[in-house]
Amino acid sequence: QVQLVQSGGGLVQAGGSLRLSCTASGSSFSIKSMGWYRQPPGKERELRRELVASIRSDGDIYYGDDSVKGRFTISRDNAKNTVYLEMDSLKPEDAGVYYCYAQFMGRMDLHWGQGTQVTVSS
Repeated sequence: QVQLVQSGGGLVQAGGSLRLSCTASGSSFSIKSMGWYRQPPGKERELRRELVASIRSDGDIYYGDDSVKGRFTISRDNAKNTVYLEMDSLKPEDAGVYYCYAQFMGRMDLHWGQGTQVTVSS
């Protein structure tokens, strides 16, 4: 059974930094893509998550939100099936629940982590 376990997150003042990590396990398939989505505060009922950043197994990176470019850095350790999100210069609008995902080779479905709260105080 595939599991994605997240760590990191929490409360930080505006301008501060946080680091999220997510490790996938339980599959015999290689991981094609990993990344992070954010569910903004108050949007839980809409079940809408916004893509923050993704990274493929070949190292190709995509930032889905222009506002995080230059402040957030996604990276990946393929040997550990782990993806990281370094968040610097955090702003109150970066707050939300961050979910990591993994997509395996030959599969279209995504597997999700448990989510982690990021709160940025102004």
